[in-house]
Amino acid sequence: MSDSTIRKEHEPPKGKLKQLKTLWAFVKPYKTQLILASLFLLIAAATSLAIPRAMGDIIDNEFNSESATLVNDYFLVLVAIVTIMAVATAFRFYFVTWLGERVVADIRKGVYERLITLSPEFFEENRPGEIVSRLTADTTLIQSIVGSSVSVWARNLLIAVAGTVLLFIKSPTLMLYIAVVIPLLLAIIIIVGRKVRNLSRTSQDKVADVGARANESLSALNIVQAFTQETTEAKRFGDHVDDAFIAAKRRIQVRAGLTFIMIFMIFGAIAFVLYKGAQDVIAGTMSGGDMVEFILLAIFVAGAFGALSEVYSELQRAAGAAGRLAELLAAEAKIQAPEKPLAIPADIDGSIHFNDVTFHYPTKKDDAALEKLNLHIKPGETIALVGPSGAGKSTVLQLLLRFYDPQSGNIKIDGIDIKDTDPTEFRQHLAFVPQETIIFADSIAENIRYGRTDATDEEVIEAAEAAAAHSFIERAGEGYDTYLGERGTRLSGGQRQRLAIARAILRDAPILLLDEATSALDAESEQKVQMALENLMKNRTTIVIAHRLATVKKADRIIVLDEGKIVAEGTHSELVKQDGLYKRLADLQFGEMH
Repeated sequence: MSDSTIRKEHEPPKGKLKQLKTLWAFVKPYKTQLILASLFLLIAAATSLAIPRAMGDIIDNEFNSESATLVNDYFLVLVAIVTIMAVATAFRFYFVTWLGERVVADIRKGVYERLITLSPEFFEENRPGEIVSRLTADTTLIQSIVGSSVSVWARNLLIAVAGTVLLFIKSPTLMLYIAVVIPLLLAIIIIVGRKVRNLSRTSQDKVADVGARANESLSALNIVQAFTQETTEAKRFGDHVDDAFIAAKRRIQVRAGLTFIMIFMIFGAIAFVLYKGAQDVIAGTMSGGDMVEFILLAIFVAGAFGALSEVYSELQRAAGAAGRLAELLAAEAKIQAPEKPLAIPADIDGSIHFNDVTFHYPTKKDDAALEKLNLHIKPGETIALVGPSGAGKSTVLQLLLRFYDPQSGNIKIDGIDIKDTDPTEFRQHLAFVPQETIIFADSIAENIRYGRTDATDEEVIEAAEAAAAHSFIERAGEGYDTYLGERGTRLSGGQRQRLAIARAILRDAPILLLDEATSALDAESEQKVQMALENLMKNRTTIVIAHRLATVKKADRIIVLDEGKIVAEGTHSELVKQDGLYKRLADLQFGEMH
């Protein structure tokens, strides 16, 4: 299925319960289970409606010795009907619940597979914590709908419609009293249902805010505690929780009011019909069995309409959740492969050209991060990017990795415009060590192996040794099998950075990108890693970003950036002789002696 087809199928429909159509794309592959669930649902509904008739027949046969055999037969029929209903209900429950779990699993995978392809721009505009809430809370709500409420709604709709028809056939006069109430009930369900849908969406959004707030504060727990802001954060989180409760309370109040109206009107109508029916029995125009059958049918129908009001509210909540998930499924990846991507050779030289590149971040459209940047890097050359914070150094790497596309100009690797290639394919030729080291909640070995998933244990150990990480790994509880907590909280900053370097070494790519790769290392570890990096840089095109100029002295060329422009370039010895930005930075770090 192509991306365009996926977007078309999952694009959120406009308004009301139509948003539930989003779910059909996920239910459709399981038609067999859906048909079986529908079949057993029909059987369960039919047998439910047969019970009042069986009860009426039993009542109409007098309980005496002459009719004992006939009464026994009727009771056996009733037991058979109940047995069939129980078996059908059990199978309906199994297939419907299975379908709900399977559909939600597919939705979660589909949403995540879409999210993982989106560019950083999307996550600048949408909080990751809120998105995680959609993946959990919204999909859980949909699971309860697909795996329960929809079948309950369908069953009660069948009972309500078929029971109403049977009531008309049984006693048109008595049914007319109930018929007056039904249109009014349906109108109330629809009108109040709209209100519930809006309140449900607000409630779910508030719950998402709660998740986002908790994720944000817990992710920065060390900062919260270091600045003694526990009470402040607890109050902020409490405010979000209270807002979610208030929104939920409004929804509950409306639903409670709807429940009161439904029960009062339905059972009030039944009480009135019971009174009129009793008079008909006394008058001899209706038998006791018919009266019992009519009342039981009326109770079944009333219960069905009452359940419909409840389930309708649930469906409105699910519609809101489905709409939000459909928005994620329909989200466009700004960075996409062209229809016919150019293939990058398996072995590339690693020449890089930035040609008149101008770029603005989506959230800073008035400020150019890079402006008319021209930068040519030869195969195997090591260049260093230096300059003050905000000069555009990390932006160069982000554009080279094609996390963003420039507004003008182009970037070429070996003469091929990277916009004409498949991002997944050309990124295989790059190894990246970011400034903020990312460690996954997995073993040390698997974190290193993330650079190349097919690497052997021996290759993982070699990469760790080259990154000066082997010694501390050996001292860990279970060596390379040691499980690391979320974001590698069990490791020091320097240890996390050495694992990230080992990951890049294992990648063995012809282009190496180092963004402050040694910033968190102590002097001894930095020296070891610097030696490893020097060996790694041989015959590779390398771009190094560093604030500590001592780490870039040996670069073939140093590019000095300021406000998104190249203001100077040359070797360390050449640049310190010039009275420019680099010399001022060097004087600050080394004093007058370089």
